[in-house]
Amino acid sequence: MEKQVFIKKSNGETELFSFEKLRQSLLSTGAAQDVVETIVTKIQLEAFDGMSSNHIYKKAFALLKKHNRISASRYSLKRAIFDLGPTGFPFERLIGALLKEKGFKTKVGVILNGECVTHEIDVLAEKEGNVYAIECKFHSDAKGTSNVRVPLYINSRFLDIQKEWNKDPNNKTHLKQGWLVTNTRFTEDAINYAKCVGLTLLSWDYPKNNGLKANIDSLALYPVTTLTSLTKKEKHQLIEKNIVLVKELANSTETMRDIGVSEIRMQRVLNEVKHLCEI
Repeated sequence: MEKQVFIKKSNGETELFSFEKLRQSLLSTGAAQDVVETIVTKIQLEAFDGMSSNHIYKKAFALLKKHNRISASRYSLKRAIFDLGPTGFPFERLIGALLKEKGFKTKVGVILNGECVTHEIDVLAEKEGNVYAIECKFHSDAKGTSNVRVPLYINSRFLDIQKEWNKDPNNKTHLKQGWLVTNTRFTEDAINYAKCVGLTLLSWDYPKNNGLKANIDSLALYPVTTLTSLTKKEKHQLIEKNIVLVKELANSTETMRDIGVSEIRMQRVLNEVKHLCEI
């Protein structure tokens, strides 16, 4: 029988920690079963009531990194997206890239006229004659959930833009739907409201098995902040140069030189890029 430990979550709440969830999370990174069992057993031995979820994550990440750096990169995805901040623009770039991989034509940061006022749309995506206005709600920590006020606001903006777009004879496409994307979670009321008005939601784990994590993993669209072979400073220097995705580094050796990455370390970075993205 597994040990029972009550941990403190990032939002301050206390809950019974699930070692099975930890096990499944580690296995989903591609780590070997025996490696995962070794890590879970070690954390079980060291865990105690009141331990923070962040402390457990850091322990698991450090242990996994010793065995398999690529798996550790995948395991760090949620934290890596938080690290894209403080602004939301890199997250918008990530969402634009994700939609592009799914066959959409995308533009990031578009100003559109509404019937009443003008609006800045984070990502505008077009496919098969239909256009989607996507708003990205980026949070820099796990406490930031999106309640019902957020989709209420986003839907009202979308309706204002839709009226203007679809009555313009110069537009050969149809502005079909608004989307709201966040890197954390939506409250139940937010989900129910969005379903009612036809607003598409995408969060870390919603829709089930087709959320942000599932999409990023399946498309290997990892942000540069997942890499274990770069320092935090180097990652942010790359983001400042508009390099957000790991796979962009395969053609960015000159930029890496510019920020001071040595040739030896660059080979280590490119090796991690290759294995993480399976290029």
